[in-house]
Amino acid sequence: MKIPESALLKRVRDVIRLEADTVRAQIGGVNRRFLDAIRLMTQCNGRVVVLGVGKSGLIGRKITATLASTGTPSTFVHPSEGMHGDLGMITPRDVVLALSFSGETEELKRLLPSIQAMRVPLIALTGRPHSRLARAATVTLLISVKREACRYNLTPTTSTTAMLAVGDALAMAVMDGRGFREEDFARLHPGGILGKRLLWTVRDVMHRGRKNPVVREDQLVRQALQVMTRTRLGATSVTDRRGRLVGYFTDGDFRRLAPQEPLILQKKVKSVMTVRPHVVMAETRIGDAAELLRKFRCDNLPVVDAKGRPIGLLDERDLLSEGLL
Repeated sequence: MKIPESALLKRVRDVIRLEADTVRAQIGGVNRRFLDAIRLMTQCNGRVVVLGVGKSGLIGRKITATLASTGTPSTFVHPSEGMHGDLGMITPRDVVLALSFSGETEELKRLLPSIQAMRVPLIALTGRPHSRLARAATVTLLISVKREACRYNLTPTTSTTAMLAVGDALAMAVMDGRGFREEDFARLHPGGILGKRLLWTVRDVMHRGRKNPVVREDQLVRQALQVMTRTRLGATSVTDRRGRLVGYFTDGDFRRLAPQEPLILQKKVKSVMTVRPHVVMAETRIGDAAELLRKFRCDNLPVVDAKGRPIGLLDERDLLSEGLL
């Protein structure tokens, strides 16, 4: 029998509502046991070793990745592999975080005696306070779930969503407890947008050498346009005889002035340039430079050294291509 589309859409909304309500319900279970877990993870000198089977294992892998990316060394060990040698990945300096909603997952239960023999702290994330896992744990964090979103209350759905939310909350609290900063995040994510904004400087993306358009103030506008055309940046820095930046000239300036100045091509650049333009230093963080481009509403900025000489040009298109604007 074909199910009406309206019924399918209602089902989608009901599942989302149920999972949202389940996540919200976890707030009421936050107590001092969470402080104990956070303390163990924050003070851990080794790694947080995460264990889980099936859907809980997949959630565990995500929690592992979140911990590692926010300053807490972490690794995932599958309990089945743990039974065949991977238990050696756990050292006395580690903390174990085990996920099992039932707390009775067979592969996980078989590891518990070995973990207890190692005398490493064990944090349990489970929905059953009297389960084998909960009884073996140093700290037990309970997940409150009334039912799964599955029509037959079988498929792990709301329970794994709740585990993920609690795992994220733990990771964020541990991150704060470790004093993890924005700069630390950038160091661990050098290829991401935040990493680029915090680690890259203007020097990393500026146009330099022959690609850096520069003309002297006594040169003609015609010559400035030739330099701008060659470098394809639509602007040029203007210098005095000592090589110091004294002005800036753009193709926008030329289009604006050309109707009023029929002989503009024969004029010297110093008569039409923008005096005292906005500039940026090569050592400026690229994120700060992007803010300057937005603030001044310009397409590019001359890059100057300590003596005021133009050593490069920062173009907004390069920042856009890197996702920085």
